[in-house]
Amino acid sequence: MTHVLAAVAWPYANGPRHLGHVAGFGVPSDVFARQQRMAGHDVLMVSGTDEHGTPILVQAEREGVTPQALADRYNRVIAEDLQALGLSYDLFTRTTTRNHYAVVQEMFRTVHRNGYLVERTTMGAVSPSTGRTLPDRYIEGTCPICGFDGARGDQCDNCGNQLDPVDLKNPVSRINGETPRFVESQHFFLDLPALAEAVGAWLETKTGSPSWRPNVLGFSRNLLEEIRPRAITRDIDWGIPVPLPGWEENPTKRLYVWFDAVVGYLSASVEWARRTGDPEAWRPYWSEGARGAYFMGKDNIVFHSLIWPAELAGYDGRGSRGGQPGAFGDLALPSEVVASEFLTMEGRQFSSSRGVVISVRDVLSRYQPDALRYFLSAAGPEAHDTDFTWREFTRRTNDELVAGWGNLVNRTASLIAKNVGSIPEAGELTDRDRELMATTSGAFGVVGDLVATHRQRQGLSEAMRAVGEVNRYLSETAPWALRTSDPERMRTVLHVAAQGVSDCRGLLAPYLPHSAQAVHEVMGGTGTVSPMPELRDVEDLDGGSPYPVLQTPRGGDGAPGWGSVPVVPGTPVGKPTPVFTKLDEDVVETELERLREEQAGG
Repeated sequence: MTHVLAAVAWPYANGPRHLGHVAGFGVPSDVFARQQRMAGHDVLMVSGTDEHGTPILVQAEREGVTPQALADRYNRVIAEDLQALGLSYDLFTRTTTRNHYAVVQEMFRTVHRNGYLVERTTMGAVSPSTGRTLPDRYIEGTCPICGFDGARGDQCDNCGNQLDPVDLKNPVSRINGETPRFVESQHFFLDLPALAEAVGAWLETKTGSPSWRPNVLGFSRNLLEEIRPRAITRDIDWGIPVPLPGWEENPTKRLYVWFDAVVGYLSASVEWARRTGDPEAWRPYWSEGARGAYFMGKDNIVFHSLIWPAELAGYDGRGSRGGQPGAFGDLALPSEVVASEFLTMEGRQFSSSRGVVISVRDVLSRYQPDALRYFLSAAGPEAHDTDFTWREFTRRTNDELVAGWGNLVNRTASLIAKNVGSIPEAGELTDRDRELMATTSGAFGVVGDLVATHRQRQGLSEAMRAVGEVNRYLSETAPWALRTSDPERMRTVLHVAAQGVSDCRGLLAPYLPHSAQAVHEVMGGTGTVSPMPELRDVEDLDGGSPYPVLQTPRGGDGAPGWGSVPVVPGTPVGKPTPVFTKLDEDVVETELERLREEQAGG
């Protein structure tokens, strides 16, 4: 057994999350975490809502509410949506807890004491009309390096280089279109050049790893070539105070939101441990022997493959200036950074302002969560950008889920209910019977390896291939024709088919947890085989305001392992009800019309 940290990107709490978000950080992390748990590993899956920064300030002001009220609203909305999708967090929390503040400030103080935070005078962007500091990402212009028109103030998405807003040609504010004014300001910078050797050596150990996607590793190495210090404080009054004399009392200096958000992986782990009653329980997941898999969209690679590893190295004193770890001790750098590409919608980039968007909540109000999880797993942006279309969503739901997997479950259970009433004993097995059972049981090794190395699309394809083999077996053996001519053979065939369904349910459980539980019950099973997250309102551990968290019960009274589990003859099987809902063909036009109306309104 290995301790596995599934560290999931923190969704920003300024609105509901759309499909593009959960395609990158949500479903892939949950498929991985569920499969690793079934394989016997001790998994800790953590995340929460990211709630600081200028965008929340701007939106709160626009709506006439406080930043905390805005964050409170969307923290709950996002948590409810992720619960409905079945994401099995051990803890989904938030960055406005007092626990998070304390962990972030401990990280800052130690990195500063070790000499990797340096104070500098910089040119900060300010809105001429409001006097408010503008975040780097909210300034756009022409990249001074490659000439790309549309580079952000922190990074050019075309050439990948790190930028500062003052570097941009013809900079404008995305908030109101103003040309920003640049003023001098004192800030702390993370001295990335002093940590580059440590980060580079860590990246070199990942060469050839099947768990690292080549594009992520290549992009990360390129970032190291022209690395430079990066500001980690901002002129803003909404965020975590800088924990140093002369700074802490300053109401307009705060830690930059990206600095505090990545520390959330650690603070959430600490909070989870404290809530278990064992405050030290988080440590095995952060030791060198553990596996830390970080999940995000490709626009967040730099924070997870460069900045967060540099912060960890600075905290542990592994940079060129040396140093000593703080109270948390040595902290392991990520084992792998799992970044997905972008999901588009009907051929266009997601854009809330232009009405090219569909929220998770919107989809789940009309369609089954496993239908969405299936699409995002089978056609999601794992290694290249992919497109969500309602036509393809409908096709995959009807042709693959309903006609393939759902039909197999329904006809197997129906045949058993009608002809036997319970899972029958197997008689003498034929070579064909053994061949099928070897195929479905053997698929666990193949699918498990693919999921463990973040090739989930291929893993799902292999699992559905096993479904196809069981369907083919039923068609070839035709047990319905054996009821009177050879009832003993019929019972053997139905036993083998039931075993095939059980194996396929296990193979698909990480991808389709809701239906895994339903199939288990259709085939006469009792107990929980697929635990689901629960939304709970909790007290702040350190005296702050109450807030909701997601937590998932560990294990389950019937939770299976990762492998073939023999079916139990005599288990009653009644007449089944369909597991999946077939979609009408007019769904496509209905949804496209809804999208057109939203775009017109936007």
